[in-house]
Amino acid sequence: MNDLKFSDILSMQEELQKKYRDHWKALTPENGRNSLLWMMEEVGEVISIIKKRGEKAIMNDVSVREKLVEEMVDIMMYYSKILICYDISSQEFSEMFLKKHARNMKRDFVEEYETYLKK
Repeated sequence: MNDLKFSDILSMQEELQKKYRDHWKALTPENGRNSLLWMMEEVGEVISIIKKRGEKAIMNDVSVREKLVEEMVDIMMYYSKILICYDISSQEFSEMFLKKHARNMKRDFVEEYETYLKK
């Protein structure tokens, strides 16, 4: 069973980018926004599967599940392109993820939401 590290995903995306460098735009900050827009299109495809096929099909129908996972992989591929465009390393991302997780573990989301609704 494979369990990819985030650094592996970024390396694989860079490898794919090199293969198609004559056909795809460079992974630069200027092109980061385009990758974000393409990623949002893929998010829409995931939403469509969830809306049209539903949770039961996703959990029980192999072909529906495969399509959902494939579209989620597309999202991750575009996401990794965006990170590369802005020169965000797996170390930088991981460090921030851990900081954010620790901060969220101390938050009271219920209280924050109730306070937000009172405004």
